[in-house]
Amino acid sequence: MEILRDNLKKVILEVFGIDFEPEIVPAPENIDADYSSNAPLKLAKELHDNPFNIAEKISEKINDSFVSKPGFVNFKLGDGYLNEKISGLASNFEISSDEFAGKTVICEFSDPNPFKVLHVGHLYTSIVGDSISRLFEYAGAKVVRANFGGDVGLHVAKTMYILKQKDIDDLTIEDIAKCYVEGTAAYEDDEEAKKEITELNKEIYKINAEDIHGTEISDLYWRGRELSYEYFKNFYAKIGVKFDVFYPESTVAALGLSKVLEELEAGVYEKSEGAVIFDGEKYGLHTRVFINKEGVPTYEAKDVGLIFKKYDDYHFDKSVVITGNEQLEYMKVVLKSVEQYAPELVEKTSHLTHGLVKLPGNVKMSSRKGNFLKAVDVLDMVSDELKNEYNSEDAKVSMAAYKYAFLKYKMGGDIVFDPKESVKMTGNSGPYLLYSAVRASKILNNVNSINNIENYAYNIYEKNLAKKLLEYKELLDEAVSEMAPHKLANYLYETAQEFSRFYENCPVVGSAEEAERIKLVKVYFETMKHGLNILGIAIPEEM
Repeated sequence: MEILRDNLKKVILEVFGIDFEPEIVPAPENIDADYSSNAPLKLAKELHDNPFNIAEKISEKINDSFVSKPGFVNFKLGDGYLNEKISGLASNFEISSDEFAGKTVICEFSDPNPFKVLHVGHLYTSIVGDSISRLFEYAGAKVVRANFGGDVGLHVAKTMYILKQKDIDDLTIEDIAKCYVEGTAAYEDDEEAKKEITELNKEIYKINAEDIHGTEISDLYWRGRELSYEYFKNFYAKIGVKFDVFYPESTVAALGLSKVLEELEAGVYEKSEGAVIFDGEKYGLHTRVFINKEGVPTYEAKDVGLIFKKYDDYHFDKSVVITGNEQLEYMKVVLKSVEQYAPELVEKTSHLTHGLVKLPGNVKMSSRKGNFLKAVDVLDMVSDELKNEYNSEDAKVSMAAYKYAFLKYKMGGDIVFDPKESVKMTGNSGPYLLYSAVRASKILNNVNSINNIENYAYNIYEKNLAKKLLEYKELLDEAVSEMAPHKLANYLYETAQEFSRFYENCPVVGSAEEAERIKLVKVYFETMKHGLNILGIAIPEEM
C-alpha cells in the first residue's frame, strides 16, 4: 500500500497542487478492487468540487484504477506486482523509518513492590512492556528494560509491623504478603498501631540508607527484601521477561529528595504545614506532597529521583513508563513539576497506562484487602485449562495463551481475562495462531524446492493472503510509532484467518501450483514467526 499511497500523493500534487497525505485501505468486498481511497471526499471542500469529479481526474492519471460513488478511487493489483513483492518479502522485515535506529530507549514496567506478591496487573504490564520493548528493538533501538519497586515506604512499614512477630527462618513470600494485608488494617483501624508504623517507616529508611545489619528489625527487613527480589526474578524467568536493571526506591530516594529541596529554593515546590508540595492546581492538576512533614521523601519525590537516575545511567533518547490507569493523574503532577526545571527530560518521556484485569463476572479485587488475583494464579489457571481440554502441558502453548489474551487488547481500558477462551484452538487466541503457524511449518517440511511459474495468476484465496502479507511491514511501522502491540496481535489473527481459507481451498504439496503456493506459505510462516516473537511468543515444533 505504501507504493500506491506515494503514487496517489504524487498525482494529487500534480493535478491539484496540494500536498496531501491520502489514506488507502482494503477495498470493500462488493467492489471489484484490491484497495480504495477516500481522498476525493476529503479534498472536496478545499477544491470546491464534487468528490466524484475529483476522483475521475485522479483516476485518469493512475493505471489499473477506477472510480466508484460517491467519490472513491479504487485500485486493482496485477498478478505480476503481487508475485514480485511476495518473492522479496520473506527475508526482509526491515522497518521503513529510522526514527529509533541507534537510539536508547528505556522502558520501565511491571514495578512490583518488595514485601508483596505479584498480582495479575503486574503480569499484564510485564507482558505488554516486554512486547513494546521488542517493538523498539525491531525499530533498531537499544532498549533498556527497567523495573522500579518500593523497597522502602509505608507499605514496607505496615508489613514489618506484623512481620516482626513472625519467625524469620520460616518466612515465605506468601507469609510476607499476608502481613501487608494485616498491617494495612491495623494502620487504618488502630491509632496506636498507626503511630508505631509511622516510626517504623522512618527506622526502615535509616536501616536502608545506612546499610544497618545485626538488629532484629534490620535482619527481618533484609531477609524480606531478599526473598522478594528472588521471587520476582524467578517469576519473570518463567514468563520469558528479562530486566536489565532493577531500581529499588531506596536507590533514588536521596536523589529525589535533593532535587526537590534544590527546586524548593528556586520556587518550583513550596512548603505547606511542614511538608513540601507541588501546587498542581496552577496547571489544572491537583496538589501533591513530595516531602512529608517528617522530612521523608514520598513516592512523588522518588519518581523525580528515578527520572534523573535513569538519564544519568543511560542518557536515554526516549523513556517509556507503563503503569495502571490509577497512576495517570499522579504522574501528570510529577512530570509537570519536573517540566519546570528539566523540560527536556519530560519531553522525552511517555507515560502509558492500562486498566484492570478482571475475571468473567466483573469481580473487583484489591491487594490492600487481600482479595486480589495473583500472577501465578493466572498461569496455573491457563495450565489447568490446557491440560483439561487437550491433555497438554506444553509450556510454549500455555505462554502463548496468556500472553496473547492480554496483548490482543488495546491498552487503556479494563480487560476481561477468560482462562477457557485463552486456550481455545479456534477463534482469537494464542494457541490458534500457534496451530496455524505449525501447520504452515509442516507444509514447508514436505517440499524440496521453490521455483517460479511464469505468468502465474493468483486465485482469490491466494490473492487475499498475499495482500494481507504485504500489509505487515506497514502495520509494524504503525505499531512502533503508536507503541501498540495490540495492532500486531490483531493483524496476526486476521492473517491466520486468511491462511486458513487459503489452506482449505488451495492444495499445496503435490499440486500443479505447488511452486507458487509454497512461496506464500513460506512468507506466511516467516511473518507469523517474526510477529509472534515481537509478542514474546515462540512457535513449538508440534501441536
